[in-house]
Amino acid sequence: MFVSNRRKFFKRITGGLGGLVLTQVPFSENSLLSWLGNACAFAAIPNLSQVEARYYKKLPHLEVECQVCPRKCAVGDRERGYCGTRENRGGTYYTLVYGKPCSLAVDPIEKKPFFHYLPGSSALSFATAGCNMNCKFCQNWDISQVRPEQTENLDLPPKDLVRLAKDKGAPIIASTYSEPIIFYEYVYDTAKEGRKQGLRNVMITGGYIQQEPLTDLCKVLDAVKVDLKGFTEKYYKEVVHGELAPVLECLKGLKQAGVWHEIVYLMVPTLNDQERDLRAMCQWIVKELGPDVPLHFSRFMPMYLLKNLPPTPVSSLEKAHKIAKGAGLNYVYIGNVPGHPYEHTYCPNCDKILIGRMGYTILANNLKKDKCQFCGHPIPGVWR
Repeated sequence: MFVSNRRKFFKRITGGLGGLVLTQVPFSENSLLSWLGNACAFAAIPNLSQVEARYYKKLPHLEVECQVCPRKCAVGDRERGYCGTRENRGGTYYTLVYGKPCSLAVDPIEKKPFFHYLPGSSALSFATAGCNMNCKFCQNWDISQVRPEQTENLDLPPKDLVRLAKDKGAPIIASTYSEPIIFYEYVYDTAKEGRKQGLRNVMITGGYIQQEPLTDLCKVLDAVKVDLKGFTEKYYKEVVHGELAPVLECLKGLKQAGVWHEIVYLMVPTLNDQERDLRAMCQWIVKELGPDVPLHFSRFMPMYLLKNLPPTPVSSLEKAHKIAKGAGLNYVYIGNVPGHPYEHTYCPNCDKILIGRMGYTILANNLKKDKCQFCGHPIPGVWR
């Protein structure tokens, strides 16, 4: 979708993309500029960066091979890779989206969702255009499936983004909405600067990344939420346009690096809700990652290229929850069903509610020094 004027841009980042709302900011151009303060400049025309990309190798005849994600795009001179955000110019590979977010908001951390990471905290969330997959169910397709020339972008380099987070009282910076892996350099430098300023840094990703850039990114990130979109290569190929195996390696890499991680599984009726696949996935998680990784079964709503399918029946989500608990997972949630009892965090020892939730709102917190205050059972997560 080509965003042709300034007004559409302001509308998008104040009220679009599935409810992304700049906290306490009404819809008006002047109020948004006031909210941003002096942190950034607005670009009324397409605004691209020219920062040399990381993780690529030079090939003969001015070609390069991108080594950020498993696609390993071979890119000729004056061409771009699959994501559309990296361009080869004379044998040097550049990122075109460094410091150029097209979406910006302050969100509750529960929206990501993170349920075992600083409950009740807010996160300054940002994204650029582009993605290295093409999920048929993408809710943010109008930024993920376009090139950066097709969005109106802000000039917001890492230091200014960090300053904006501090100005807004957000203790967390979150790269999210599209796919942070394709704006890797921006994510890395922002997280590094954020740590210097005492902020936490989280990433919301599809996990389609090579191991070397993941290992380096883990050094500056505090938590990662991975969308495990299915558990068969067939589903990844036909619905996601990616691969499953690298995502599983990403999850194992996060565990090895000691970075807190949570998993979301969007259940799409008839496509990835088969019991055998759910059971196999849960068994893999317990074996490779351990029983304490939070797993969120999220309700699908018709959108983008899958408007022909119905919303996920709540009964299907509850069945998946039962399968996961039966496989030995301790913290299993149902998402996109506000008010459901499986939004809460329960103690696996005494079964009492530890974190009570209603949508993105925290109703109760019964943790005491990272333990259940009723029975003293330690609860994994980042609580302070």
